[in-house]
Amino acid sequence: MSTPEQVLEKAHDAGVRLVRFLYCDNDGIIRGKTTHVDFLKPCIEAGIGLTVAMQSFIMLDALSPEGTFGPVGEVRLMPDLETFTPLPYAPRSARMLADLIQHDRTPWGACPRSFLKRMVERSGERGVQWQAAFENEFYLVRQAEEGFVPIDHSLCFSSIGMDEAEPIIQEIIEALGLQGVQVEKYFPELGPGQQEIPIHHAPALRAADNQIVFRETVRGVARAHGLWATFAPKPFADLAGNGCHLHLSAWDEAGERNLFFDGEDPNRLSRQGYHFIGGVLAHLPALVALTAPSVNSYRRLQPQTWASAFICYGPDNREAAVRIVSPYWGREMESVNIELKCSDPSNNPYIALGGMLAAGLDGIEKEIEPGEALMVDPARLSEEERESRGIRRLPTTLEEAIGELERDEVLCGAMGPVLAKEYLIVKRAVWEGFKDKDEAFELAQHFYKF
Repeated sequence: MSTPEQVLEKAHDAGVRLVRFLYCDNDGIIRGKTTHVDFLKPCIEAGIGLTVAMQSFIMLDALSPEGTFGPVGEVRLMPDLETFTPLPYAPRSARMLADLIQHDRTPWGACPRSFLKRMVERSGERGVQWQAAFENEFYLVRQAEEGFVPIDHSLCFSSIGMDEAEPIIQEIIEALGLQGVQVEKYFPELGPGQQEIPIHHAPALRAADNQIVFRETVRGVARAHGLWATFAPKPFADLAGNGCHLHLSAWDEAGERNLFFDGEDPNRLSRQGYHFIGGVLAHLPALVALTAPSVNSYRRLQPQTWASAFICYGPDNREAAVRIVSPYWGREMESVNIELKCSDPSNNPYIALGGMLAAGLDGIEKEIEPGEALMVDPARLSEEERESRGIRRLPTTLEEAIGELERDEVLCGAMGPVLAKEYLIVKRAVWEGFKDKDEAFELAQHFYKF
């Protein structure tokens, strides 16, 4: 475990002047405050004050009209010392990821990072630890007279796209590596200028932290190149959307055995894995309010766009909400995992992953069977066929998803009364702020903030 003195020494050795204490709010916006390095040690020990109102803020940078929190009250941004890292794209700055802590030194009920910690602890009581990864898509764009436009017109997986983005992608990969985030692959995606950089899995809390680091790093490097990166779920109405697929596997306490693996099963998935899927599917109408939580998310979640618009699962079915990922030869046990596809980068990763764990654990505890795996695109089935198989359409608006979440006692119970209440208030305020606005307003408001 790092000490304040060790962190301070690292900061001085790296020539750091400012240190950012970052957190992610209820609306998926990464926010924070900074301290000068000369005051870093007392800020590590006592935190930086933050008005409680920030957990009632929405992405339009206004307080929710019905928000619980306002001008009275304060919590502390308390940094996780293990997350200290100088920023390669901002050489005089470093960052730490922070929890929201009350004056009595206990986690605030509205702290998303603490919610995920609770779910990890609950899993540990069952002898389970998680390996997870957030798999992001994003667009690289430049400013033109007509607004933001993609940096190229390349095709999906095109080597032309690789060449066009080469300098910035190399720098992103290097910057992530310097911060301890290991890149596994890279390729241009379906949209022109759209990129995907899958990163290596990590324990659940570290995986959510990595998602914050990933978003920050891609945007920071892009700006250093005179470009912008957007993680908005649907930044261009007529182009492919940005997903943030959530990969997950369960491991024993020693971290040696993948509990989702069964070599005798045709899909190499254990009964525990199927029950986890059963829980996710049972709660999915509500869960998408956590994993696809913006108004813009539902412009992306459309049938036959590979975004997974229906509640179903299948092995390597990229139109199913949950995909059983086929294992790699020679690494079958370690590589079997479950992918949630109806997830995008506008989510708060602590809330999204915490919610997925709550849903899956409910499935394991109740031994919920997921039904028959689907081997076809659900949109190609008739309504009667989908109904007979129990395949429902996901919510088509944020308002609908919020309603589902409010009625889901398992997810709201796992979040806790403070976080669940304020999350619902914030999302309702967001819906009210957008419901009467046009497409141009929606796209513009999401494009830059995610």
